[in-house]
Amino acid sequence: MKQEVTDKYSLRGRVFHKIREDILNGRYKVNEELREVAIGEEMGVSRTPVREAFRQLELEGLIQIVPNKGAYVMGITAKDVKDIYMMRSLLEGLCARWAAENISDDQMQEMEENIFLSEFHASKGHAEQMAELDNRFHEILYEASGSKMLEHALKDYHQYVQRLRKRTLSTQNRSIASNAEHRAIMEAIKAGESEKAEKLANQHMINAYENMVKNGFIDRYEEEQGQEA
Repeated sequence: MKQEVTDKYSLRGRVFHKIREDILNGRYKVNEELREVAIGEEMGVSRTPVREAFRQLELEGLIQIVPNKGAYVMGITAKDVKDIYMMRSLLEGLCARWAAENISDDQMQEMEENIFLSEFHASKGHAEQMAELDNRFHEILYEASGSKMLEHALKDYHQYVQRLRKRTLSTQNRSIASNAEHRAIMEAIKAGESEKAEKLANQHMINAYENMVKNGFIDRYEEEQGQEA
């Protein structure tokens, strides 16, 4: 994981992460052309690190490079969001199972503190703090699994759907329900009940996606992305 952190702060890494973030937060729309020169000027870099970032973004499926034409945003579609949540449901379940077997005392203490703070901010309707604490809960879970490969994969999936996650947590009913689900997962992990922790974490992801659909977040996301519903 050290290599990933270092790369993020290299010139190439900074350019890649900035463009990636702009795609994921909706600054660039689906099918919009990304122009090397304009992005390079905006970031104060040459075209080389921008071109390298484009190649990496194409490998992630976020853009498509058309020879002799340019680079075009593919982004994360509504179908991608559903696929991500269904895959996350399985992987987060596995993560919780392994966390029940490997979590350290320090990680457990931080997880308990996270849930305490989350419940407080949810009761006050503090959406921004809730989003940050939700992020951290899942990061602790990933770290506690003891698998750097699983942690890396889940952090990427988590990043891909950050816009929608912030919106769904902005509804107080879902933020309170999400906290209750986090607490149940934590208690199963603390008790060493790996099978129960896996089932609860699996269902947590399914509940999160179903809430997005129920509240129209997916439909609005499609409209903003310029996708066909």
